[in-house]
Amino acid sequence: AEQVRTYLAQLGLRSIDEAIGRVDLINSKPALTHWKAKGLNLAPILSTSHLTAGTIRKNTSKQDHGLDQILDNTLISDAKSALENGDKVYGTYTIRNVNRSVGTMLGSEVTRLYKGAGLPDDTINFTFYGSAGQSFGAFLPKGISLTLFGDANDHVGKGLSGGRIAITPHPKSTFIPEENIIAGNVILYGATSGNVFIRGIVGERFAVRNSGAIAVVEGVGDHGCEYMTGGKVVVLGSTGRNFGAGMSGGEAYVWDFDGHFKENVNTDMVDLDPMDEDDISFMQAILTEHHALTGSRRAREILDNLANEIKSFVKIFPRDYKAVKQTQGKSSSKSA
Repeated sequence: AEQVRTYLAQLGLRSIDEAIGRVDLINSKPALTHWKAKGLNLAPILSTSHLTAGTIRKNTSKQDHGLDQILDNTLISDAKSALENGDKVYGTYTIRNVNRSVGTMLGSEVTRLYKGAGLPDDTINFTFYGSAGQSFGAFLPKGISLTLFGDANDHVGKGLSGGRIAITPHPKSTFIPEENIIAGNVILYGATSGNVFIRGIVGERFAVRNSGAIAVVEGVGDHGCEYMTGGKVVVLGSTGRNFGAGMSGGEAYVWDFDGHFKENVNTDMVDLDPMDEDDISFMQAILTEHHALTGSRRAREILDNLANEIKSFVKIFPRDYKAVKQTQGKSSSKSA
């Protein structure tokens, strides 16, 4: 704070407020002499010719973000009996990409009333048709299940906290789901629990920093499971490069149908292991659920030929996490 006051004094100013909008105090020459910026004309940005005496240069009024018109207000209203009495509720809605963070305010109501425990699974079941805007189902707590028939932008399930999200193509779509992108980048960023089922391919950094959620997807871009610390991810398709970079916990299962996965995985911290009996049991259960919720043709085909298809799956297991699990297993055996 003392340093800030010193700089302000050198500029002849008494407060941060007085510094707002004073572009006339900016010395742009050092920037413009740099080889990268040479030739730039900053005059339009630094011009003050449009200002008149008495012009207010700082924010003096609240912005209207249109929160009274957002979709979540309808969701909260329709979920009233669930929020107040724990009744199961259902609803169907049209969604557009201007509808961002759908479900987040509804989730905050659940958390405000029921804290971290949330509601019993599937208490609130809402279905959407269309294209979801960014952060669909972000921070969704336990008790809320959102199903989307359509597609979604970035950050689906960001900070997921116990809820469930299922995304599958619109019934009228004609493309092959497992060969097309249906959702964007950085899905499940920082998720702690819950489930996501996506019938189709997604963008980059899927499940980055996931610490507890379970997810099934049918293809991912670069940097899948980056910095993951917990949870489980199943990829029923190809991956981009650098899969598992910085992955210190959790487990991932990739259907290496063409034998090229080893070219895309970052093995600095993970091993590629064969599936054991527990993994196969998990795979059978999670693919069954994925098929039930999304109608996935790929999941159905794998399940119908599981004995052979399971041989094509690779388990991505962080070394340090594996060592901890093995130590816990030995301790449990001695206790027994």
